[in-house]
Amino acid sequence: MAKSDERAIPKAISEGQRFEVGDVVEVMCDHEREDDRVRDWLQGTVIHSDRKMVGVQFTQDVYLTDGWMVPDRVLWLQQQSDNIRYPED
Repeated sequence: MAKSDERAIPKAISEGQRFEVGDVVEVMCDHEREDDRVRDWLQGTVIHSDRKMVGVQFTQDVYLTDGWMVPDRVLWLQQQSDNIRYPED
């Protein structure tokens, strides 16, 4: 029986990716701060990254812009979105 075919992801697919799985990032989103809902930068961790989309998971509740809480605390953004960035020092 032949060994399973393990192929590396072509570099062309990963080009244009700004964020990788495991990166700590900030996302402009609705969340709570001191019992008030605010729209501000919140730190999370990238749990999915492909050439188009980034999934970021948070340790606290986040909300969609229409007010619904996101049950799994994961927001999805485009790789090139202005609403995601690396943390500022």
